[in-house]
Amino acid sequence: MAATSTDVVVEPPGDVRCDVAVIGSGPGGAVTACTLAEAGRDVVLLEEGPLLALEATPAFSAQEMRAKYRNGGITVALGSPGVNYAEGRCVGGGSEVNSGLYHRTPHDVLDRWRLRFGLEHASPDEMAPHFAACEEDVSVSKLPGPAPAASLRLHEGAGRLGWSSIEVPRWYRYAPDGSSDGVKQSMTRTYVPRATGAGCRLLPDTRVARLGHDAGRWTLRCEPARPGARASSFTVRARTVFVAAGAFQTPALLLRSGIKHNVGRSLHLHPTVKVVARFDDVVNAPGMGVPVHQVKEFAPHLSFGCSISQPPHLALAMTDHPERISDVHEDWPHLAVYYAMSDGGVGRVRTVPGFRDPLVSFALDDSDLTLLADGLAKLCRCLLAAGATVLWPSVRGCPPIRSEADLALLPAILPRDRTSLMTIHAFSTCPMGQDRGRTVADSFGRVHEASGLHIADASLLCGPPGVNPQGSIMAFARRNALAFLDRA
Repeated sequence: MAATSTDVVVEPPGDVRCDVAVIGSGPGGAVTACTLAEAGRDVVLLEEGPLLALEATPAFSAQEMRAKYRNGGITVALGSPGVNYAEGRCVGGGSEVNSGLYHRTPHDVLDRWRLRFGLEHASPDEMAPHFAACEEDVSVSKLPGPAPAASLRLHEGAGRLGWSSIEVPRWYRYAPDGSSDGVKQSMTRTYVPRATGAGCRLLPDTRVARLGHDAGRWTLRCEPARPGARASSFTVRARTVFVAAGAFQTPALLLRSGIKHNVGRSLHLHPTVKVVARFDDVVNAPGMGVPVHQVKEFAPHLSFGCSISQPPHLALAMTDHPERISDVHEDWPHLAVYYAMSDGGVGRVRTVPGFRDPLVSFALDDSDLTLLADGLAKLCRCLLAAGATVLWPSVRGCPPIRSEADLALLPAILPRDRTSLMTIHAFSTCPMGQDRGRTVADSFGRVHEASGLHIADASLLCGPPGVNPQGSIMAFARRNALAFLDRA
């Protein structure tokens, strides 16, 4: 059964009752709903966004941003500097719009979470079967053919400097002819249809406004997510609730529902600074595949990679050099966007009465901005070694970099008023572990002192993993859902 078929969508005639309600259908929610439904539980999966096929809009297009992202993909965490971030808002969540790059949680990160947060039963050996199962379910694999030219340039530059660079696998199913053409195995291609095939009821275009608890059941106050999407408000009543609405919306829902202890106080991101690089030869082409190489020489605190580099993305990355934006139209085959990603800073998620979206703030201290500046300089050095002839960092007023000598022109600390930062990785707003002074939920995602309430998304991660987080989210969601079934 395809997740995009209308017969998987249930139009509630009134209030809905179920054993388990899962709020959010991204990687955490989809894995949870699938695991519980296939175990015979009566599951309702609620999603604020619409149900759209993976191919409903061109990948990485303006149409996709309008249809599948919250706020068109342009939201900002307030701070100095602010950090632009994007959230998927559709059935399948971020898995429908991201690049599909996959990592397991690094071993040293799991060890750090155990020591700092009291996270139990999450050693590398204990997590390995959950990672392996998810990898099989979404066909995690490396490219069967050559990587895009822009991706290879980063890899070659790192090799010339003696730095560690890897090809990151993706959740893709490739064509049998051995080419690099393939289909991303997003949640609407994998776990969501499995869940609905096992009897899970899917309710898209449904916003959960708040939670209540009475007489051993949770009450979900639901309302239309957009005008005309649904006729009226209704209520879902469930014995157990898994909240998987993402690192921003999960804490916002808990706060609106009066659940406040430690909620939303420990937001972590991967702040990212970008560089547009020009090469004399062609490195870009229409439909260029997703770049797959990352430089991990300085991980976990710094990582470098190649970003989506279609002309609209190039123009956006050039906004700090407005005099060069017009060049993108003619010169884009020679251009590509690269990034340096760090793990610094901490933020907060708050709710504001009368507003649907939460207020997000994020603070980077001078040491964080110094680390990012160091990452920017190292990334530029790597790209010069790869043969780039000119580099434009996302720092307003920064001159173009054309040689090793020009690296001295880069700031030693990124200026707060002239640096453009962004992120697509957010986590840690409801961390898990046994240390109640630091956490919102226990080691298996059960909210402290809220019986029957669980969290199943990036909120649970105890800190920045230093890698793309979807693999971590899926593995912990599977682990925690199976633990719930064992206890029930």
